Amino acid sequence: MLQTLVRDYSWIHLGIGLTGNFCFVVGSVLFFKMFDAYYTLGVWLFLVGSFGMFLGSLGEVAKSLYERREKRGAGS
Repeated sequence: MLQTLVRDYSWIHLGIGLTGNFCFVVGSVLFFKMFDAYYTLGVWLFLVGSFGMFLGSLGEVAKSLYERREKRGAGS
């Protein structure tokens, strides 16, 4: 089931990664002194964004590994 989820629904980890990137950038901007009142929000967005980017990357790695295994199996 995990293999099907990773391989057939690659848009999910792409979407998680893009959302993570967006949160990461917005959180980073909120670290500027002029947004000092939003510092805590910036920290949380930074953390959520980092985690989303990590999950998106893990999904891409898993997809690549499954595809590589399938190519090796088809070539035999």
